[in-house]
Amino acid sequence: MRIAMVSEHASPLAALGGVDAGGQNVYVARLSEELARRGHEVTVYTRRDAAALPDRVPLPGGAVVEHVPAGPPEAIPKDALFEHMPAFAAHLSRAWRRERPDVVHAHFWMSGMAAQLGVQPHGIPVVQTFHALGTVKRRHQGRDDTSPVERVGIEQQIGRTCERVLATCTDEVHELAAMGVSPRKVSVVPCGVDADRFHPRADTADTPARGQRHRLLSCGRLVPRKGHDRAIRALTRIPDTELLIAGGPPSDKLHTEPEAQRLLRLAEEQGVAHRVRLLGAVDPHRMPALMCSTDLVLCTPLYEPFGIVALEATACGTPVVATDVGGHRDTVADGHTGRLVPPDDPTAIADAVHDLLTHEPTRHRFGATGRERVLARYTWQHVADGVEQVHRQTALGHELRTEVA
Repeated sequence: MRIAMVSEHASPLAALGGVDAGGQNVYVARLSEELARRGHEVTVYTRRDAAALPDRVPLPGGAVVEHVPAGPPEAIPKDALFEHMPAFAAHLSRAWRRERPDVVHAHFWMSGMAAQLGVQPHGIPVVQTFHALGTVKRRHQGRDDTSPVERVGIEQQIGRTCERVLATCTDEVHELAAMGVSPRKVSVVPCGVDADRFHPRADTADTPARGQRHRLLSCGRLVPRKGHDRAIRALTRIPDTELLIAGGPPSDKLHTEPEAQRLLRLAEEQGVAHRVRLLGAVDPHRMPALMCSTDLVLCTPLYEPFGIVALEATACGTPVVATDVGGHRDTVADGHTGRLVPPDDPTAIADAVHDLLTHEPTRHRFGATGRERVLARYTWQHVADGVEQVHRQTALGHELRTEVA
């Protein structure tokens, strides 16, 4: 098949850890690579955010990234990209006139908007993965939500008019139904993890020295919704334990990062500054070792569309304490691979952490069970199996309907 991936802000080539670079970038990159390895012709369309970028860049496995001119060739926050989507869509339409894909797979709502505009002259079916929903973001962030006001309405329209919605967790199916998208139109295929890279045997020699204390790790972009502050508040109730926070800009730039400074002030106010360490951006190749060097990984956001960190930790055989939200409900088997706790409840987080830190056999059992569960459900090969099936069924169904019409 010829597959067009549209990911307007989340380039598979981006360095991870920035404000707008995270799990979606990993998902698009690994899925595209795996589908290309199976013989599909995959092109990823993402916005050109630097003038020096080449027009096309090959990915491992045979997929290609095409940089789309839409707005100034510089970094722009994703919420400010809305006005440039018509130009993005016009480029897609021209590209697809020259070489028509069998299916378009759009990632994020603005990609869906551009994709639907781009396919209009050509009659190409669109599969939509939202990765995050505006209704959920608005519910939790309220006035702090910086999304364009048009987002929720456009998401509803995309969900109702695309050929298929590919959700990454079962919780999203219920959210989509509340938006008027029939569950019969939705397929659930989770995100994946590289189980060959994230594994329990990673060499921890190059990780920060830990002494005799227990170690907790919180990973993710340095934005308030990721909940690193809840991990810090929980630490006040967990003695003889350190907390590492990985994510954000390089360590020598943390002094310029507002969220990093907020977290450090909070740690000082809570009396745990001597047990909290911000690592800044961690090389992705060092993450497995870092996860293996810790007793537990904390995933404590108020909401989480999927939560790839929980999977990566589980693949490393490290148990997870995660908030009972979104994708965590699928990826963390409560009482078997980790613990789910109420969101925004540092006491509940601390109690779950304390129970696991004081029961080493339980931690080891959770770790082994989690690794087995990842291998059975969450490798990129399993994910690609599911997505490939959706792509084929969507293209075939569209073709049959076109012939009947």
